[in-house]
Amino acid sequence: MVGGSRTILHVDMDAFYVSVELRNRPDLRGKPVVVGGTGNRGVVAAASYEARRYGVFSAMPSSRARRLCPNAIFLPGDHALYAQVSEQVHEIFNAVTPLVEGLALDEAFLDVTGSRGLFGSGSEIAGMIRGRVRDELALECSVGVAPNKFLAKLGSKHAKPIADARGVRPGRGVFEVLEGRELEFLHPLPVRALWGVGPKTQERLDRLGIARVGELAAMSERELVTALGKASGSHLFALAWGRDDRPVEPDRDMKSIGHEETYPQDLFDPAALHTQIVRLSDAVATRLRSHGVGARTITLKVRFAGFRTVTRSQTAPTALATGPALSALALGLLSGIDTSEGVRLLGVSGTNLEQPAEQMSLNFDVAATSPKRVAGVRDNRVDAAGFRAADAVEAERTWSEASATIDQIRSRFGSGAIAPASALQRGKIRTVATGAQQWGPEQSEQSEQSEQSEQSEA
Repeated sequence: MVGGSRTILHVDMDAFYVSVELRNRPDLRGKPVVVGGTGNRGVVAAASYEARRYGVFSAMPSSRARRLCPNAIFLPGDHALYAQVSEQVHEIFNAVTPLVEGLALDEAFLDVTGSRGLFGSGSEIAGMIRGRVRDELALECSVGVAPNKFLAKLGSKHAKPIADARGVRPGRGVFEVLEGRELEFLHPLPVRALWGVGPKTQERLDRLGIARVGELAAMSERELVTALGKASGSHLFALAWGRDDRPVEPDRDMKSIGHEETYPQDLFDPAALHTQIVRLSDAVATRLRSHGVGARTITLKVRFAGFRTVTRSQTAPTALATGPALSALALGLLSGIDTSEGVRLLGVSGTNLEQPAEQMSLNFDVAATSPKRVAGVRDNRVDAAGFRAADAVEAERTWSEASATIDQIRSRFGSGAIAPASALQRGKIRTVATGAQQWGPEQSEQSEQSEQSEQSEA
């Protein structure tokens, strides 16, 4: 059996984005409400339980959601508001324990082992949190209680409200996986409940005739490693026996910072692609500086009209935190990709985060690089030749002081006060806000781009 004496909670807000919206729109309660992109290329960010009855779930294309639920009411969403409310939720968590590991705006792990003497059992603490969230924020959450993180997350799923053909029914609110009875709860579950069982692994397990966690646990670890590989086999064997020794990590370092956008119409023009790369790179660099870090590795994500997606990465010899430096690498990566079929989505992200060097050391051959060449613009055309890590480091050195000034201007006058000239669209600054376009372009954006295309054709 599973040992240990920890008490871990997994708190998951119920239909978080929708629930926040309904606080200001009580007239929509009980109706199928969807938050997400309202344009033809939008995706669902969250759905009310009334909408889930029709099979509408997060990450689904908005067009499909409309077909499944023609009466659904679509709301565009407000990421900044959700982030603000999430902070309020986390204040409640932090009042219970300092060991809070946020997973997203709407969920977190809490280690309340040291809080039991003050607040009671894990289930009592879970009930107290649910009550405070309801009373103070007018929101609902579901809580799983267990000896480890894996089982606590499974528990929160069992605590959720139920939406099916019969209607929407309240869930348990709190579901505890009791120590000593973990396998009684775990082994009857389908194997897809285990972390790491995706479609490909599911196919392999189907071929082995394994449908339930208990059937997987009945195999030896050696058999699973032979069938699934060392990492996956050992991982799933441990989970099948309810083993998860990972601690709750309240100070987890950021792994990456990035932005991506889906465009109302596919982009073919190299100059348009260049503009978007500069915009995204500048936004990522701004966020890096706000966190006091730089990124050594820059990754470019390109999704084409047919949904084929490619990613390319390049690592610089030092951390980068300026827009020109990031765009130098990103544009260089773009130059090696054939974009002739049309680009649906672009993304730029930085990883390998570390403190940026105060004084750049250029102990390698750096070609003479003007700011204009670094920015990749020559007579409004993309010049991909010569984009290398050396160019990015030189751009970082050249633009680091200017970027600090840019941050001061934006802090005083707003994010739309200043932007790279090569990122202007029709002479206007179109800012990139965190989460603002993560669910696809809005209908208004789509109409605007169509209007621009018509004017350019005329």
